[in-house]
Amino acid sequence: SKRVFASLPQMERGVAKVIGGDPKGNNFLYTNGKCVIIRNIENPAIADIYTEHAHQVTVAKYAPSGFYIASGDASGKIRIWDTTQKEHMLKYEYTPISGKVKDIAWTEDSKRLAVVGDGREKFGAVFLWDSGSSVGEVSGHSKLINSVDIRQKRPYRLATASDDTCASFFEGPPFKFKFTLRDHSQFVNCIRFSPDGSRFVTAGADGQILIYDGTTGERVGSLGGEKAHKGGIYAVSWSPDSSQLISASGDKTVKLWDVGATTAVTTFNLGSDVTDQQLGCLWQKDHLLSISLSGYINYLDKNNPNRPIRTIKGHTKSIQCVTVHKNEGRPYIYSGSHDGHINILSTLTDCQTGENDCFSGKGHSNQVSKIVTDEANELVTCSMDDTLRYTSISKKEYSASDVVKMDFQPKSVSVGAGGLSLAVCIGQIVLVKDKKKVFTLDNLGYEAEVGALHPGGTTAAVGGADGKVHLYSVQGNTLKDEGKALEVKGPITDMAYSNDGAYLAAIDDKKVITVFNVADGYSVKNEFYGHHAKPVTLAWSPDNEHFATGGMDMLVYVWTVSDPDQRLKIPDAHRLHHVSGLAWIDAHTLVTTSHDASVKQWTITY
Repeated sequence: SKRVFASLPQMERGVAKVIGGDPKGNNFLYTNGKCVIIRNIENPAIADIYTEHAHQVTVAKYAPSGFYIASGDASGKIRIWDTTQKEHMLKYEYTPISGKVKDIAWTEDSKRLAVVGDGREKFGAVFLWDSGSSVGEVSGHSKLINSVDIRQKRPYRLATASDDTCASFFEGPPFKFKFTLRDHSQFVNCIRFSPDGSRFVTAGADGQILIYDGTTGERVGSLGGEKAHKGGIYAVSWSPDSSQLISASGDKTVKLWDVGATTAVTTFNLGSDVTDQQLGCLWQKDHLLSISLSGYINYLDKNNPNRPIRTIKGHTKSIQCVTVHKNEGRPYIYSGSHDGHINILSTLTDCQTGENDCFSGKGHSNQVSKIVTDEANELVTCSMDDTLRYTSISKKEYSASDVVKMDFQPKSVSVGAGGLSLAVCIGQIVLVKDKKKVFTLDNLGYEAEVGALHPGGTTAAVGGADGKVHLYSVQGNTLKDEGKALEVKGPITDMAYSNDGAYLAAIDDKKVITVFNVADGYSVKNEFYGHHAKPVTLAWSPDNEHFATGGMDMLVYVWTVSDPDQRLKIPDAHRLHHVSGLAWIDAHTLVTTSHDASVKQWTITY
């Protein structure tokens, strides 16, 4: 069994993010990479991930019936799939445009779909969901179309908004171009009909929100006079009763409008950092959601506009490494990603908290490659920004002083007793004691890939691209080459001592796992075979009898040290994505991370 801690939406500066809501008001959905993520709005820790697109998915929308979702990707492909079954069976697949899909709209009978975006020969299409045959033409624009909506009442109307600063109005079906609306001076980012069909609004990069009659398309006003926001507006979402709407802007605010009075009732301030720009929003029952450039999902509070009720945090980029640390008996999962972000996930095995948090202050500026915890309750991380960082787990903030600058890029860090850390850098091994470099080894004669300090603190093992584990003895503040190298089958990708120091396990890119018996002069205890592609990560269970490996074949195995034939296999751990990290919460709970930016927790039963 498993629990999924989903990624956040993938964001891009200056690009609107469409969030979908289901008609019953229980779920919302968004995209990240090749995944569509469905989350429960009351308890966003409950999530489901759809991973069947071959290209980056850009937008997903529920059919008004609630039984299907249509999702569109960067290649112009639309997949229509079932929401009710766990398997999410594909119903239909079409390629209505030949470029990135930017928005999707359904008719209220769930029978027709409009799809817009950036195509080579056309920027949009409208067709029957079950045959793909056209029910009109989406024309009238000279540049890509950002947004589309369909009036949810008869007579149907269709409206589009484009980078050519215009909006277009269509009657149908079959949908025919009626006229162009030329009221914005910059890109039009969003267009939305009210649920009752009486109005539609357009929102633009010029900071304007304009109101039109839903049946005739004639302009009837604007929100907030000359300008609704100081910055560009990326998204609007109507209240269920059609009397109000919210708008999300690059000025780092969301505004709640009384549409009849054309005035702002509330202004929600979401911060002062560039990552606090608001690029998407959704009004779902009583919930007002907005999405920051950081990917954070904000639940807005009408009674306290300067402080969201809750903020959903997590990763937006692929996760590279993970570790687990227990604080007052409660396990926390620390994961590091491609953009330098470190996420803290608090998890209790019996109840689904799934609350994400992060450290305050400025952390790594590039990919976090490895993450471990030391005996001083610090998170020790190494990054492509050429630093090692020591971060206090209890203070939850980055410290500018606890950074150790490396001469070369560190690939791996491991910790041992007595304040020791071992950093394996490109062409150099560094011994760090109490956050100071005390010893470096250069001119190794082999390419060092990964290091492991023995829990007893007497030995440092370094795995090389030469297919050997080089053993060094730790003598005071120095490393002494013992002239002893252990042979494995190929270049080493990861390596770790068991928690009790009895075994050393190494994985290599010839797909073999070798476990050495430390007390017996590092004789080979067992070899393990099963991966179809390069394994990249390894983690020992707290019971010291089992360990897990994962890799490029998207498989995770849990092995038994004493018996290579006794193995558990988790196929498709992160469907279509490489497994990047493994860690154990306890002897029966394994955590996996992946390039899909999600964290999963598995119950392992032997």
